[in-house]
Amino acid sequence: MKVMLRHNDAGKLLAYVAKKDLEEEVVYETQSGENTVVTLANGWELAIAGGLESLQLPQTVDARRLS
Repeated sequence: MKVMLRHNDAGKLLAYVAKKDLEEEVVYETQSGENTVVTLANGWELAIAGGLESLQLPQTVDARRLS
């Protein structure tokens, strides 16, 4: 699924899923092999290929929902 990542005014990382009309704060981020797994405030876990450090935000990325 396509997920747009951006920072809010407070500097927190936000994830927006357009198909679900869902915008949540990223509360936890870990590396799992070549993927970055982010946990959203609503409990969703998304796997994003590569690292988030090199991304210039805002940017749309492909993500896979784990839970």
